[in-house]
Amino acid sequence: MCEANAYLIKEDDHEMVMESVDKVIPDNDGVLLTNIFGAQKFIKGKIESLSLVDHKIFIREG
Repeated sequence: MCEANAYLIKEDDHEMVMESVDKVIPDNDGVLLTNIFGAQKFIKGKIESLSLVDHKIFIREG
């Protein structure tokens, strides 16, 4: 499986906001995440980094 977990970075801390993310669609105001079950979540912020080997997506709150 190639899905990842998405984390929202707030100041110096981060929290997981979605597991098993399959699609990441950036937008001007944020990022739309869709997981393998079809659930969607829109996060206000910007992609800060991706760790593909660790299956992690980091989004900076904003």
